[in-house]
Amino acid sequence: MIFRRQKKTSVEFDEIFMDSSNLPSFNRGRMEGRMELPIAERSLWVVGLIFICIAGGFFGKLFTLQIIHGAEYRQQSDNNRINEAVIIAERGVVYDRRGEMLAWNEFDYSGIHDFPVRAYTDRRGLGQLIGYVSYPQKDKYGFYFRTDYIGRNGVESAYEDTLHGQNGKVLVEVDAHGTVISPHTVEAPVPGDEVHLSIDAELSEAMHDIIATSTAKNGSRSGAAAIMDVHTGEIIAMASFPSYDPEVMADGDDVEKIEEYNKDPRFPFLNKVIGGAYTPGSIVKPFVAYGALAENIIDPMKVIVSTGQIVIPNPYNPSNPSIFRDWRAHGAMTMREAIAFSSNVYFYIIGGGFEDQPGLGITKLYQYFTKFGLGSLTGIDLANEQVGTVPNPDWKREVFDDDWRLGDTYFTAIGQYGFLTTPIQMLRAYAALANGGYLLTPHLDAGESTMDSAIDLDLSPAKLQIIHEGMRKTVILNGGTARSLEKNYVDIAAKSGTAELDASNSYVNSWAAGFWPYEEPRYAFILLMEHAPYTNRLGATTVMGDVMDWIHEHRPEYLGAEVDPE
Repeated sequence: MIFRRQKKTSVEFDEIFMDSSNLPSFNRGRMEGRMELPIAERSLWVVGLIFICIAGGFFGKLFTLQIIHGAEYRQQSDNNRINEAVIIAERGVVYDRRGEMLAWNEFDYSGIHDFPVRAYTDRRGLGQLIGYVSYPQKDKYGFYFRTDYIGRNGVESAYEDTLHGQNGKVLVEVDAHGTVISPHTVEAPVPGDEVHLSIDAELSEAMHDIIATSTAKNGSRSGAAAIMDVHTGEIIAMASFPSYDPEVMADGDDVEKIEEYNKDPRFPFLNKVIGGAYTPGSIVKPFVAYGALAENIIDPMKVIVSTGQIVIPNPYNPSNPSIFRDWRAHGAMTMREAIAFSSNVYFYIIGGGFEDQPGLGITKLYQYFTKFGLGSLTGIDLANEQVGTVPNPDWKREVFDDDWRLGDTYFTAIGQYGFLTTPIQMLRAYAALANGGYLLTPHLDAGESTMDSAIDLDLSPAKLQIIHEGMRKTVILNGGTARSLEKNYVDIAAKSGTAELDASNSYVNSWAAGFWPYEEPRYAFILLMEHAPYTNRLGATTVMGDVMDWIHEHRPEYLGAEVDPE
């Protein structure tokens, strides 16, 4: 072996005497007089293995740094020199028609975000209208993978292009330890633009609270309401009950509250004014009445008697006729009283015909319902609007694979059967009755008007006046179904509706629709109390009456009163 040495087996005699004689003169500090012994083979192997392990660890770490994570550490190294950071642009502020802030930006005192967080009004009932945002997000290394706020609902989503700002850019010079040496702003952020809504936030909150209190009293599941300027299309107030807190949704920290929202069977995230489709009931009757007048089906002064029902003979089984009931026996009435009393018998007859009195028939009924915008989108500048359904033979054949029958026409004429409409559709339709026949696009832009783009329905002023008079009698005539809206401070024209929701008549949708002032209409309204017990005595017209009382006390300018701007 190369490293093996021959062992010395003997010592010469003279060597002993020579060392002995020299012993006193040895320099012990220089190791003189000591015998040199060989290094053990085991020690060489141990030292060699130690050096090999150290070299292997070194080269392994070098391989990891250079080959496996080379690109990643190169990027970090570059970032350690010059770090390009984004400056999140502030989102635009949202105001109501009176200048009250509904959504704005605040410094994040929690320290979670290094950009302004969204703050929202504490007013109740505005969640679905305003909506909320999702915030910019960073990855685990602290870099933004989403650099923008995202509007998730309501105005925050609908006006995204306006509210959305333009992010800025900054270059930051840092050392290897991440200490900032000097920042250099390359591009300043541009904040989003302001949005001024046509909504009166305080009035909307009042409507929400009145509906909330009323649902507790009458057992309704939920409710919704809106008011619209019939000449501009501006939505003056909008409320949907129950609602949610936009700030809770934007922050996302209150998991229990968000879970409560998600599990609520009353659907607090649904803006029921635009996204809820409901059986309308008798609030469709003014449109049936106008159709009958326009088609010369009946003279408005012709008297029809309601004994509480009409009976249609069954040619196949005479002992089992079809009976279509009124909600009460109204006696003799003309068209105006029929609207005021909301007689089912009268509208069965002018809708489908009976004995010697012809009716519109389903084709004409469908034509006039859709003429007033029912069964189509209004075009309001909010997302998730629903279309609804206007029953007709094609629809029935597609859904039920069955033929259309006379009874289907009767029920459609009183807003039942498969009829579904949204409150915003009915509000738009009633605004068209109020403004002389112009179908406007509802909108939330303060000071804007959609009259220039309105659809002219070419209505007869004389025939429309008859409808107006019938709606006014609904409020002031004994037996009228909207007596709760008779006020001494403003003249209101209205129509009530009670839509039965099941065969057992256990629950109903209660509606109030109309406009004011009666002589020169300016505002149209719609109010729904959804899924109320049939036996309740607190209908939608009573609830709307409370809303009008609030307006009289707090917003007399909407009733035509002169108000000091101070």
